[in-house]
Amino acid sequence: MELHLSDVLAGLSHALDLTEGHPPGHAERSCLLGMRIADRLSLPDEDRKALYYALLLKDAGCSVNAAPIAELYGNDDGLVKATRRQRDHRSKAASAIHTLRHAAPGAGVRTKLGRVRALVASGAAGAAHLTELRCERGAQIALDIGLGAGTAAAIRALDEHWDGGGYPYGLEGEQIPLLGRIMCLAQTLEIFWVSGGRDVACDMAAQRRGKWFDPALVDVILAARDDESMWAGLARPDVRALEPRSAAIAVDESRLDSVAAAFGQIVDAKTPYTARHSRGVAQLAALIALELGTPEAEASRLYRAGQLHDLGKLGISNTILDKPGKLTSDEWLLMRGHPEAGHAVLKRIPVLTDMARLALTHHERLDGSGYPHGLTASDLGRDDRILAVADVGEALSAERPYREALPQAKVLAIMSEDAGHKLDSEIFEAFEAVLPQWSALVAAEHQGELLSPIDLPKVDERTGPFDGAQQQKAA
Repeated sequence: MELHLSDVLAGLSHALDLTEGHPPGHAERSCLLGMRIADRLSLPDEDRKALYYALLLKDAGCSVNAAPIAELYGNDDGLVKATRRQRDHRSKAASAIHTLRHAAPGAGVRTKLGRVRALVASGAAGAAHLTELRCERGAQIALDIGLGAGTAAAIRALDEHWDGGGYPYGLEGEQIPLLGRIMCLAQTLEIFWVSGGRDVACDMAAQRRGKWFDPALVDVILAARDDESMWAGLARPDVRALEPRSAAIAVDESRLDSVAAAFGQIVDAKTPYTARHSRGVAQLAALIALELGTPEAEASRLYRAGQLHDLGKLGISNTILDKPGKLTSDEWLLMRGHPEAGHAVLKRIPVLTDMARLALTHHERLDGSGYPHGLTASDLGRDDRILAVADVGEALSAERPYREALPQAKVLAIMSEDAGHKLDSEIFEAFEAVLPQWSALVAAEHQGELLSPIDLPKVDERTGPFDGAQQQKAA
């Protein structure tokens, strides 16, 4: 069976579900509901195509506001987002209860009240800004992947409400693109279906008819209340079966690269301390592979793997990712789970099963001291070892919440201590050799030119030494 873009995006949508705190499959179930509404409206095929991809990618911008939300609430951003969507946050009473319950949990009264005051001061303007960041970024990612303006416009309007009380622009009625109106209803129905089933979802839609939702669309859903096949289908949504014939886009290497790059950006947007981590790891992995004589096709595959290796971090709270101090044992346990979370997402996509393996092993070490499974040298192939070195090298060269970016000499000194027993010594030597080329890639990126490591000509020795702090500044 030919691989379609929908197969890839449906699988990767599970990573977006992680960031929003939704149960796995949220986007796929929302897609089913939205496309059933489209069927009953007899939407033109072009609109169905735009809606289909918008529903799968609706949360593509979700990571960009994770850090601000965690900072405002002093709580797990995924939990805050998920619980907020389960309530009518436009109700002052419901919003106040949610704020009191989720701001700075476990903290003293003074700290908790400080968070509440900050949230009240932020108000509607703050909520609109955070939603704008999310929706605009999601729309841009859809365009970057090569999808159309209709898909981008639907994602941009995801959280607008029929009566003008939504975000980010306060559009109302038919000012809101029809596809955005369908998506707003579909995703909210899914949330309430998960928490209480069909009747709870339909009752919610009826209560918000003419407020949150287009009355005509709510009437479509209420007319389908007794459609057993539609609601039963949510248990195992078959996204491929919902794909409009005109929407079928075959996936080639170029398309896979663009999707991987887009999702790498989604991961890196989760925290300001990883502004280009996935891209940097991808660049280093490909350069190291080429230095070792690996064919270009294999180096390109490692570049793709580098973009996707940290996908599981989308499920880690920013209270952990951005913590300036030492992690507690419980926090460290959660952090150590991100390779398995990324593996679980990527293994759903047959064409990315090798990426799944590398997402799982990039923190493993030759001496068995790594995680999550404590693999040893006999378990780790060359690709595993390359990605591990690239990941460490990029991470040490970049700023973190607990330290500044390290200069090249310090990076090499730290890594040299691990070479031969934790990290592969041959691959470490290749890493050291390609640093000038990596410097050139980063400098070009700073000038607005994104070069492929595969096409980068050998850098002359006169390029000069590369300093990790300079790389961070350039980024």
